[in-house]
Amino acid sequence: MIEMSARIEPLTTPPSSPPAMDHPRPWFVSIHTTREGESRSVAHISNIEYVRWLDRAAELHLDSLGWTRQAMTDSGRMWFVARHEIDYRAEVHADEHLVLATWVRDLKRAKSWRDSVIWRPSTKVDDEPCIVCAASTLWVQVDLQSRRPCRVQSDLVDALDPLHPPRPRTQAGSN
Repeated sequence: MIEMSARIEPLTTPPSSPPAMDHPRPWFVSIHTTREGESRSVAHISNIEYVRWLDRAAELHLDSLGWTRQAMTDSGRMWFVARHEIDYRAEVHADEHLVLATWVRDLKRAKSWRDSVIWRPSTKVDDEPCIVCAASTLWVQVDLQSRRPCRVQSDLVDALDPLHPPRPRTQAGSN
């Protein structure tokens, strides 16, 4: 049997004592690491795994909003990563429990910045959680037929609840 590199599951309730975050309503997942996610050369989780966690958390967040990858494909659109900015702040090892919070920071036409924070929950009541990673990902929605960026539908914008919502489109000729 092949061991997965991590088990990632949506949290049904917000975690206790999360670190400070910009968005008042982030979306949370639980991550349980395994030895399969370790680097080949050093006994800690590979940076490749962090990228997988970020991608999977974004996918699960969209799933929870009804925008599964199948629904996106059926609509002729899909989100693609254009850029990752990742700050690794602490090592993570196999057999650890982490929490990831993610939210959409802003959304403009076809592009969206999604922020994420990954932390190791505190084991003591008064201790702060240990942030192991902070990341920002630029996603671009693409029309699958033309392979060009396309405007995000207003109902998806509303569902994503961006921290900085897009400005309303103005009518041609209006001031």
